[in-house]
Amino acid sequence: MQQGEGGGRHRAKPSPRRRALMAAGLGAAFAPALVRSSNPRTVRISKGYGLLYLPLLVMEKERLFERHAARQGLRGVSVEWVLLDGGNSVDDAVMAGTLDFAAAGAPGFIELWARARGIPNVEVIGISGLSTTSLSLNTNRPQIASLDDFTPSDRIAVPGIRTSLSAVVLQMVASKLLGPQHFARLDSITVNLPHPQAMQALIRRESGVTAHFTSPPFSTLELRQPGIHRVVDSIDVLGPLTLDVVFAPKRRVDAEPALATAFIGALDEANRLIAHDRQAAAAIYVASSSVGVSRDDVMQVLAAPETRFSVWPELLMDYVEFLYMVGTIKAKPRTWNEMFVAMLGKP
Repeated sequence: MQQGEGGGRHRAKPSPRRRALMAAGLGAAFAPALVRSSNPRTVRISKGYGLLYLPLLVMEKERLFERHAARQGLRGVSVEWVLLDGGNSVDDAVMAGTLDFAAAGAPGFIELWARARGIPNVEVIGISGLSTTSLSLNTNRPQIASLDDFTPSDRIAVPGIRTSLSAVVLQMVASKLLGPQHFARLDSITVNLPHPQAMQALIRRESGVTAHFTSPPFSTLELRQPGIHRVVDSIDVLGPLTLDVVFAPKRRVDAEPALATAFIGALDEANRLIAHDRQAAAAIYVASSSVGVSRDDVMQVLAAPETRFSVWPELLMDYVEFLYMVGTIKAKPRTWNEMFVAMLGKP
């Protein structure tokens, strides 16, 4: 775990993680940043596999960011959409200066915000909330009915051991159900697999995978298969946490705040389009995804009350308190607003 900053005149030796962040910051400072590149109006935005990223897919399809950028006086903006899965790969891309807006799990953003705060050219700032739905821990072993039933021979697939959204939320679920001192009990049996591959491994009973902690549509498709059942549901245990958020390099937002304003406006419009026309939104997801899910499947998930899309995050301080309790972060904000741009405002 990273140690906090020392007080007084004598500063503690930086941890390896902090030195890496500082090095990334220096690299970003001397790299050809996007705002200074030969095509200064190319904005790079990450997206992911699951339905949690649907608003971004709608933004991409309808070219909403380009429209809202034009309204902010930013003419000729083009967008490059980057498919990334797993918090580590997203964080690395942000620190390397190859992403302008990153969509990732809320806990990964909070950890990066806390660790990078105060380090020039590496600091990040939250732009908006993104999505809320249920994460489902599904298994292909009939003997498993609770977290206590997992054995050392089981393997739970998550896209990033101990670091991904699924991995951290699983720790939070374990903390609630097994006791805070047992939050990491399942860590030793997690394995790193992107959601599409993990779903296939669970269904086909390959690679030793006996469980998968995932979101729709993967969880929905898995539960339709013979011999697969749900062990626990994140919303039942933790409530409607915002799972994914969007963040950006702080230097990028400070240099051109109109880009952040354009992003929030485009995302809010995408959310309204999803709410007003689920059928069209479902068609966009099916056409943009290689998961092999039908439009009816997607519409069923969108109709579920636990699936919500909003620019305003919910229950983010629950992540903060957990990450602080287990020592992942050494300092915490007083409110979630401290981690986000001022123009997001309040719901």
